[in-house]
Amino acid sequence: MLLVAYIVPASIFLGLGLFAGGLLTFASKFFEVKTDPRIDSIIGVLPQINCGVCGYAGCADYAGAIVKDGSPANLCKPGGTDCMEEISALMGIPVQKVESQVAVVHCNGDENAMSSKYIFHGKQTCVAADRFYEGSKACNYGCLGFGDCAAVCSYGAVIIRDGLARIDKSKCVGCGICVKACPKNLIAMRDLYHHIDVCCSSIEPGRVVRSICKSGCISCKICVKKCKTGAMYFSDNLAKIDYSKCDACGDCADACPTKAIRKCDIIYNATIAPPPAIKH
Repeated sequence: MLLVAYIVPASIFLGLGLFAGGLLTFASKFFEVKTDPRIDSIIGVLPQINCGVCGYAGCADYAGAIVKDGSPANLCKPGGTDCMEEISALMGIPVQKVESQVAVVHCNGDENAMSSKYIFHGKQTCVAADRFYEGSKACNYGCLGFGDCAAVCSYGAVIIRDGLARIDKSKCVGCGICVKACPKNLIAMRDLYHHIDVCCSSIEPGRVVRSICKSGCISCKICVKKCKTGAMYFSDNLAKIDYSKCDACGDCADACPTKAIRKCDIIYNATIAPPPAIKH
């Protein structure tokens, strides 16, 4: 009676367990998807910040695309030249040029230049401040200065000084994560060597900008007159640069009465080669 009640059922369950385990082992071997070991090697080379600047969902997806689809090895801007050279060696392909980029804050209105509408006592983030009447600063297009961009930068390249986000170009790797963090869309990526920037995003008429910010674009168009290559132009009351025509002479920045156009000092990242000489 004891044998029937306990031992036989236990034996049946044990047998079923062994059978199921064997079946799973067989299935895992039969349906195993072979992976190329180069994918893991490339993943190890990539910086693992999953910024998406390469156009893929993350570093693992990009590594798979390189091996399986022949995606270019030079799309990882944060990894720079060193990363690209290692990937090229792993894949046995020629070394390709890395188009290095840097983040630019299109605002120059720090707390010394711009007036305020009120004092914000809410959660001290740009996203929260922007939801409350578009921020406390008088310019609705200006940097809010609470550092959402700095908080997401893994390299310490974004700093907040006098209520304005600034980029340390010696640390910026061009990942673009700070671009996504800014609720005002003030941060953009540009080629590292085009070091002339319009540091204003206001599309208000010049008289309005002049009344609220000492460093904003006032639509005077002096920069357009000074530009010898036709790179400067205006759109929606705001000066803009056609970098395909700009030779980085700096005449526009020197002529700008509010210094809304700036010449940026270039400090080269160790992984980035110096630029070619500019031809005038």
